[in-house]
Amino acid sequence: MRIRRPIVGGNWKMNTDRAGAVALAERVATDLASSGTLSHVDAALFPPFPYLLPVAECLRRLNSALLLGAQDFYYEPNGAFTGEVSLEMLADCGVRALLVGHSERRHVIGEPDELLNKKVRACLDPKWSRFGGFTCVLCVGETLAQREAGQTDAVNERQLRAGLAGVSPEQVSQVVIAYEPVWAIGTGKTATPADARAAHVSIRRVLADVFGQQIADQTRIQYGGSVKGSNARELFSAGEIDGGLIGGASLKPDEFVGIVRAAAPE
Repeated sequence: MRIRRPIVGGNWKMNTDRAGAVALAERVATDLASSGTLSHVDAALFPPFPYLLPVAECLRRLNSALLLGAQDFYYEPNGAFTGEVSLEMLADCGVRALLVGHSERRHVIGEPDELLNKKVRACLDPKWSRFGGFTCVLCVGETLAQREAGQTDAVNERQLRAGLAGVSPEQVSQVVIAYEPVWAIGTGKTATPADARAAHVSIRRVLADVFGQQIADQTRIQYGGSVKGSNARELFSAGEIDGGLIGGASLKPDEFVGIVRAAAPE
C-alpha cells in the first residue's frame, strides 16, 4: 500500500508566451478535472515569472486543485536586490510550490549549496503558515562525469545534506526531493527504472540518517529527467519513486496529463 501521495510538477522553464501559458494551464486543469486524477495526485505548474498572475487567475477561474509554482526566488524578504523576487511577492501571486536547486540553477547559473540552503530555510519559515505554507522542491542530481566516476550517491548525499542543513524534522513534511540526473535532463536519455529506484533508495537512506526512518518513509522523492507519457508508468511503478518533475513534456498538455495520470495509484 502506498504511504506517500504522488506529486508531479511541470517546469515550463523559459518557455511559452502569455496566451500560450494560459491556454496550456487551462487545458491541463480541465483535462485533469474531468478525470478526477487530482483526488489522488498532487500536481503543480511552474510557469515563468511574467505569467504567474495570468496562470493563477486561470486556475482560480476553473477552481482547479493544481498548485501554482515558481521556478526560483530570493531568500531575503525585501531590499536592494535588483532583478530578484521575494517569497512575499510570490505568495501574493498565489504561489504555493517552489523549486530550489534545479540543475540549471546549479550548473548554468552557478548557485552554490550555501545559497540553496538559505533558500530552503527561507521558504520553510513558519511565518508562511498563515496561508498554508510552501511546498519546497529541493532538486539534487549528478552530472554524467560524476555518474561515470561512480559518484552518484556521494553527490546526491552532499547536495541533500547541504540543502537541508538547519531544517527541523517538523519542517521536512513540506519538502519534496527531486532526483534529477543532470545527464538525463533535456537529452532524451532516461535513467532505467532500476537505476532511478536505486538512487531514490540511497536518498531515502540519507534522509533516515538525518531525520529518522519515519520521516524518511514519509518524504516524497520525485524523478526528473526526460520523463514522457510513454515511460512514466514504468518509472513510477519501480518503487520508491513518488512522481516526477517534468520539463519538456510539461509543455505538451496531452503528455503532461498522461504523466500525472500515470502517477495515480492503480
